[in-house]
Amino acid sequence: MVRSKYFTKTQEFDGMPKLTDFKIIDEDVDDNLKEGELVGEALCASVDPFIRAYPVPPGAPIIGFQVLKVTKSMNKKYPVGCKVMGFSGWRTVCKLSDSDVWYKVDEGQNPTVSLGALGMPGMTAYCGFLDICKPQAGETVMVNGCAGAVGNLVGQIAKIKGCKVIGCCGSDEKVKFAKSLGFDQVFNYKTCKFYPKTLKELAPDGIDCFFDNVGGQLSSDIMGCMNKGGRIAVCGAITSYNSKQPPMATMVQGLMVSKLLTMRGFLVQQFKDKFPEALIEMQQWIKEGKIKIHETPSSGFENIPRSFIDMLSGGNIGKAVVVMS
Repeated sequence: MVRSKYFTKTQEFDGMPKLTDFKIIDEDVDDNLKEGELVGEALCASVDPFIRAYPVPPGAPIIGFQVLKVTKSMNKKYPVGCKVMGFSGWRTVCKLSDSDVWYKVDEGQNPTVSLGALGMPGMTAYCGFLDICKPQAGETVMVNGCAGAVGNLVGQIAKIKGCKVIGCCGSDEKVKFAKSLGFDQVFNYKTCKFYPKTLKELAPDGIDCFFDNVGGQLSSDIMGCMNKGGRIAVCGAITSYNSKQPPMATMVQGLMVSKLLTMRGFLVQQFKDKFPEALIEMQQWIKEGKIKIHETPSSGFENIPRSFIDMLSGGNIGKAVVVMS
């Protein structure tokens, strides 16, 4: 047996999660391994919006991605000493099966990048945007939540593909960050008084592709500014995750019909067969400086819930990660 710790919920979240909603549990991890299994020690952990929406009952381990150093292995692909990126939850030590491991992390690569641009957010941005929106050079792309882990990558990929890119986010600091990545136009939705007017000013020729991380009224207004035949990839609806009442928004069915829009929701796992291709191209873009990496780091296993809450409150720029210490 190997001693470990993991986080669980003490109760169901009621609106925005609180620190008192989390508890550390000590456990013994059975390190008697079957073929294909391994044990790893966590190096860093990811905090992501989908964790808030995922139905994990109190007492059960909280889900999430981590990079781990393999300490014991019965898996030839992942020998002792290598690093792996896996779906292991918020734990200090974890036993993983082959299906829990996404890939082996390259030596010399900063492990936290495997939780961002080369992890779930990167695969979400690459596969969801390119497969659903199918951007063409010269088109106009709109990204809300554009300073977050996924949104900032979508904007950068859109620029690589030759598009004009408009974004919105929740602070002037984030506006400045998005512009530093190459976004053509960015606005602060918290200080903007009338979205349709702003959108028409920033996209006078209309919007062709919309990558939606947020939902709510802003998303409906963006659809109202789209061109005929526009494509919408729905990644999430973070505006509703912590709401006690369902947010109200203008219905979009009329716009869908009159503008011949295509809107598709997705889960990143459905593109798993495309991950190898996506990783190769994302790695190349990073090496060429076409994709810039920005992280909001925290330190210490015990601080994962605080980082999670800060991220849900909009406190992060780029990818929020927690490095173990």
